Amino acid sequence: MNYKTSLRHLKFLEKQSEIMPLAAENWKSPWQTLIAIILSARTRDETTIRVCKILFARYPHAKNLANAKLEDVRKILHPVNYFNNKSKNIINCSKVLVEEYNSEIPGTIDELIKLPGVGRKTANVFLSEMGKDALGVDTHVAYISRKLGWTKNSNPHKIEKDLKSLFPKRYWKEVNPIVVRFGKSHMSRKKKDEILNKIKKMK
Repeated sequence: MNYKTSLRHLKFLEKQSEIMPLAAENWKSPWQTLIAIILSARTRDETTIRVCKILFARYPHAKNLANAKLEDVRKILHPVNYFNNKSKNIINCSKVLVEEYNSEIPGTIDELIKLPGVGRKTANVFLSEMGKDALGVDTHVAYISRKLGWTKNSNPHKIEKDLKSLFPKRYWKEVNPIVVRFGKSHMSRKKKDEILNKIKKMK
């Protein structure tokens, strides 16, 4: 597949998607953005956004959360999937940021993935939100990329490499939000696959 076809696919996905807020967007600081992305894993964006508003009202900065009591954070995060582990991770992540980075967020993927709770997908989504050329691969991106023939791989890191080879760099940061919005707009697998099969016929 050439990049012109993949770009047509991407634009069609965008047209077939509802406008909706995503958990990574529109926070006051890079730290809040990072924490929201950590919490969004395996959790609906609307739930993550609601919980983060409560969390950040009580702990507006990394230093506040770094000193928080685990039980207090757990109570706030209870609606989020895997809230026990995520509570520990965001407290420990904040501690590392305060102690080692002066509350600033590192700007490279190699540094980011060393932070508690931050995997490659989270790091890439964060970097793309910061305007960097990065491409996060979550379950939506993995599934739809295979269905459309953008990749034959199932490993997220290999999918990331395939998509970066396929799409021009200036489009990397658009792939995840467009594909995620499409996936969330069409929760029915049957409906989703009908649209994807239509897209696959595009030349």
